[in-house]
Amino acid sequence: MRQMYRWPGKTIIIAEDAETSVQYFSAALSHSELNILWAGNGFEAVDLFKKNSQTDLILMDLDMPGMDGLDATRAIRLLSKTIPIIAQTAHVMLADSLAGSEAGCNDFITKPISLAVLFSTIDQYLSEDGKGG
Repeated sequence: MRQMYRWPGKTIIIAEDAETSVQYFSAALSHSELNILWAGNGFEAVDLFKKNSQTDLILMDLDMPGMDGLDATRAIRLLSKTIPIIAQTAHVMLADSLAGSEAGCNDFITKPISLAVLFSTIDQYLSEDGKGG
């Protein structure tokens, strides 16, 4: 039986420009009780974070038009050193993971993103006890 993850009262920003990925996250997280804010590029992600200081986590696509996820992460890190930022990318090279870490990402998940990895990674940062809701 699959564990149900719920994070009531938590807010996350999902920075993602691909419509199919937005639909995937929307469906996957529909029962999580998260308040989800969407950003279509890095500029929007930084702006959303500035306007929503109570954000609990950011799921950041690294490959977006305009301002990419690495630059957006660097900009957000100037505003907050503690907000968990999880990089998501289709690139699986070690150099990409290192670039994400150097920019300030706390964690890294690769596309296609499995539901188990998505939920457990988010839960690692949002759960009070680390075991899910």
